[in-house]
Amino acid sequence: MAGFNEWLGEPELLKKRLVAMAIIELIVCDQAWLRYHSFAPLWSPGISAAKVDNGSGDELFVIFAADGVILKGFDHESGLSPHAREEFEVWPGIYDEVPPKLLGLLNDEAFEQDHVTFCLWREAVDTKWRSGQVDIPTGMDDGAGWLLGTLYAAPEPYVEWANDYFEMELHMEMVKRIYAGEPIEASIIQTLNPERNVEDALRELRESGLV
Repeated sequence: MAGFNEWLGEPELLKKRLVAMAIIELIVCDQAWLRYHSFAPLWSPGISAAKVDNGSGDELFVIFAADGVILKGFDHESGLSPHAREEFEVWPGIYDEVPPKLLGLLNDEAFEQDHVTFCLWREAVDTKWRSGQVDIPTGMDDGAGWLLGTLYAAPEPYVEWANDYFEMELHMEMVKRIYAGEPIEASIIQTLNPERNVEDALRELRESGLV
């Protein structure tokens, strides 16, 4: 997992970019099941959760709580997948060193705890992201590289990806404003997606807790 500390950065900054991507995709896509990034600020008391879902069986969850953050990814084609083993079970070492309070966050069945090929975490007192001692055989990939790569830290690479995924040209300035955390106004929605019903988008943003 070396090298991911710089990519993921501080938890609050990571959360900010996850929220930004979720807001953008709620605006550009009115069908929730087609969105790649989503975020639930009020998942449960004291817990917020982000989800990355490519619609092809690969998923990434990032769960934020007072005790810290846990990130769990699943690459369905990875040899580390429980489905690739003779008996369905988590690959050794993935969860072995996770602090119990953070591992407990995955007990919610929505997070599918056993569907995992890599895991990272960061306790509230930590200064860097951590991972367990996992022996990955030569030729195997846990999927962390490409799945974590979808957590775009800057507007430019995100727009390049989103233009292709949603088959539309996103307005860079509007994306930058959302990444910067500016309040979501009707003009932003209209410019980002002229075909989106503004009131519907604002209602969904409010109901989801994103604004």
